[in-house]
Amino acid sequence: MNILDNSDELRESGMQQPILFRAILSVGVIGTVAVHFGANIQNPLVFTISLVALIYLVASIWILFSFKKLEKMDTGCHFLGHVDALLMGVFICLLDFSPTTRLCFILVIQVQALAGGSLKLFLADNLALLLGIVSVTLFQQPDLMLTTAWTTDLAAALTLGTYAAARAGLARIDQARMLAAISELENQKVELKLSNYKLSKYLSPALRKAILSGKTVKLGTQRKKVTVFFSDIVGFSELAEETEADTLTELLNSYLTEMSDIALKFGGTIDKFIGDAIMVFFGDPVSRGAHEDSLACVSMAIAMQKRMKELLLRWKNQGIVNPLQVRMGINTGFCTVGNFGTEDRLDYTLLGTEVNLASRLESSAEPGEILISHTTYSLVKDTVKCNDKGTVTVKGFHTPVQVYSVVDLRKNLGKNNNYFELNTEGFSMYLDMEKIRNYDQKKIVESLANAYTHLKRKNLLK
Repeated sequence: MNILDNSDELRESGMQQPILFRAILSVGVIGTVAVHFGANIQNPLVFTISLVALIYLVASIWILFSFKKLEKMDTGCHFLGHVDALLMGVFICLLDFSPTTRLCFILVIQVQALAGGSLKLFLADNLALLLGIVSVTLFQQPDLMLTTAWTTDLAAALTLGTYAAARAGLARIDQARMLAAISELENQKVELKLSNYKLSKYLSPALRKAILSGKTVKLGTQRKKVTVFFSDIVGFSELAEETEADTLTELLNSYLTEMSDIALKFGGTIDKFIGDAIMVFFGDPVSRGAHEDSLACVSMAIAMQKRMKELLLRWKNQGIVNPLQVRMGINTGFCTVGNFGTEDRLDYTLLGTEVNLASRLESSAEPGEILISHTTYSLVKDTVKCNDKGTVTVKGFHTPVQVYSVVDLRKNLGKNNNYFELNTEGFSMYLDMEKIRNYDQKKIVESLANAYTHLKRKNLLK
């Protein structure tokens, strides 16, 4: 059952309950009057009250069926509740009932008023009841009889009991329906979370948040200044030819997982994976400014290169001897960003010359190198140490392009450098001081000391 598709069922339920309550009231009034006057239908008062009760019941049914929307039906029910109270005030004053009989019918109105669920409705119903009593009192003085036949009191009491029981029973049914609706909402909430989790596998957090915010997803693009990143693994095609499929799949998935985690950490939007190639961009759907976006992208690339060295050691232990290195290209500029495709199948990506340049820079980079354009360099040069590589001829561009090779963040260089690495034949070291856990420091120092002792024994140190 989908609670969003139950408007017809709710409307039918919204009509059935008020009709049932008024039917009980009408029958109760007619029955009490009939018992009070000895079931003499020829009595003008009995006939008039019975006719009015039946006409009112039919009229209330017609009024409820005339409403097309649930909201208007609620308004109609509230209005009929006020009419019930008004007519009840007139009814109990017209006849010479005992206080017990009158009290039973007054309590019926109180049950109805309390069932409305708000103080405003409660006061309105009682005001209507009082108005009915006063309107009759102005024209004739009610007969204040202390007692009537016990059958009349019994009929009134049965009316009260039946009405209260019907209200309680239907309230119980409404409660069960509400609990079922809450349970259905909880199930839908779980399904939504699962769908959101599955969606997160294909979209970056920033893009997923933009879609789930309620914005209309449609064909459309806009021009934005973004920083575009491309990378691929050098020699991956050769590795694929000589490596088993399971091993290759595990290697590629571990690589893409590590790189994706880093991209998301720095706030990048992962555009796509093309085999071992990765495309990421910064500046959409959320931008922190061209400078911050460029710095985040270059910082991400540096972090990826450092993580790649860790992966090389892991892969070497798994039997992959040939060293794999990643080359990267970064460019900043205005691109066309948005949804491309058809109304049924959209691809959120970006297009433009600046995207092509970033791809060409990645192809022109040396293994293990991060090559950036002059535009990106001008935005990050105060924070990132780069080497001028001169110009390179890039396919699709008429003039040579000025490029720079990223060394590292300036804060990581110099005497306070927290990152050390050395790779030679027979020796490999990768040390990142920021990531070393306190309880690993002793083991690292002992390993370095043991290495020093062995080198000294071989007379390699003097």
